[in-house]
Amino acid sequence: MQSVKIYTTGTCPYCIHAKQLLQQRGVTELNEIRVDMLPGERQNMMDLSGRRTVPQIFIGETHIGGCDDLVALDGKGGLLPLLNSEN
Repeated sequence: MQSVKIYTTGTCPYCIHAKQLLQQRGVTELNEIRVDMLPGERQNMMDLSGRRTVPQIFIGETHIGGCDDLVALDGKGGLLPLLNSEN
């Protein structure tokens, strides 16, 4: 399974929903980076994603986007193949 990195804050409902969806799809280990606790990581997140909002989700080297992007990818049947890919 691909590694999953997710930039979050502690109270963001979209972050919580994204983490729940990933867990439902079999992700047992998330590299969660709390930008509210590690302020320097917000700039890193923005540099990597080009976005300011959380969550920002990366599966392997692929930037998925936010919660809505993750839900849309799952709805199209693309999330599980990406999670289970070798690259």
